Amino acid sequence: MNIQGQIGVYIHWPFCLSKCPYCDFNSHVHDTIDHVRWQVAYLRALEHYAEQLRGRTLTSIFFGGGTPSLMMPETVGAIIDKARALWPQVNDLEVTLEANPTSIEGQKFAAFKAAGVNRVSVGVQALNDTDLQFLGRQHSAAEALTAIEIAHKIFDRFSFDLIYARPNQSLEAWRAELDLAVELAGGHLSLYQLIIERNTPFYFDHARGLFALPGEEQACSFYNLTQDVLEGAGLPAYEVSNHARAGQESRHNLIYWHYGDYVGIGPGAHGRLSRDDGSRVATREHSAPQVWLDRVEANGYVGHPAQMLSREERFMEAFMMGLRLREGVELKHLSVQGGQDWHAFIDMERLQIVQNEGWVLLDDDKMRLSREGMLRLNALIPYILKAESFVGQAA
Repeated sequence: MNIQGQIGVYIHWPFCLSKCPYCDFNSHVHDTIDHVRWQVAYLRALEHYAEQLRGRTLTSIFFGGGTPSLMMPETVGAIIDKARALWPQVNDLEVTLEANPTSIEGQKFAAFKAAGVNRVSVGVQALNDTDLQFLGRQHSAAEALTAIEIAHKIFDRFSFDLIYARPNQSLEAWRAELDLAVELAGGHLSLYQLIIERNTPFYFDHARGLFALPGEEQACSFYNLTQDVLEGAGLPAYEVSNHARAGQESRHNLIYWHYGDYVGIGPGAHGRLSRDDGSRVATREHSAPQVWLDRVEANGYVGHPAQMLSREERFMEAFMMGLRLREGVELKHLSVQGGQDWHAFIDMERLQIVQNEGWVLLDDDKMRLSREGMLRLNALIPYILKAESFVGQAA
């Protein structure tokens, strides 16, 4: 994937109808939202970044959240039009909007397409009402099926998410749900194992013993079943949690995993940007929605000071993101990010150990993980990295 000189734009909409108990994203429930003020603020923030990033080619726009399908289609359209006016773009610009499958949001799909959205990602999470209620979702299974049907009719490209390894879920039930998901799917599915994040309602409920998750061995069985079913259906994993037919991968998310450049706009949004001198910076915008809105209106920009990334941080980020991909990460790319040969950052003895186990696969130009390695992704990365190279560096 050639990403030199290209850039993606991420727009964070921070509002939801309700807060899901498993969610640790920067999302908020507000009774009233001044959509006109928010539209003007997003357009002004885009202008700020365009001044800093002249000469880039826009390849994707992604509306995430929160629940971006709660935005007014007019706001979405204005943001897309502004981004197109500020940067030259590829002919097949990908514009994705995350949506929830409530009936109100599903009815807006046609308006979003008219505004310039050409791909939707629907947050279904489960295909039965009992588990949807447990997950705190505001839609029913019937609404989810209707939303998927609408997305299929309106958009050439669409995806939906499911969460698995839920409390009391059996492998047989998940197999049946996967079979239905494959039947409903277009070219893309995102399948995430339920994880308990700190400082969420689920974290405290789990700590109190109100529910239990599958053990490690059963969780592995869920993962392997997922891979078997999706590979058999022609939707192999191209990233640890994302499956697609050839050519249907999320181009915007591939920017993250290939460690490309992207602008993050909106409360709490993050970005990664390369500069002309070869340096790379991390950007982060203020998280509180009202603070973000007020300061953009006052100053045109509301981010924390850009953080210059060290060579060690760049190597670590590129390594962590690249190993999530089925294709793996290019060794030359790692050496460029680290400013020296990639061997300098890797414990070669430990690398040989995990190669012997068949978890890490290494050839002349790439390092990647096997399926068994993907199961151990979070443990393998710190094990392989040479600890003394990252003393004092951010993980």
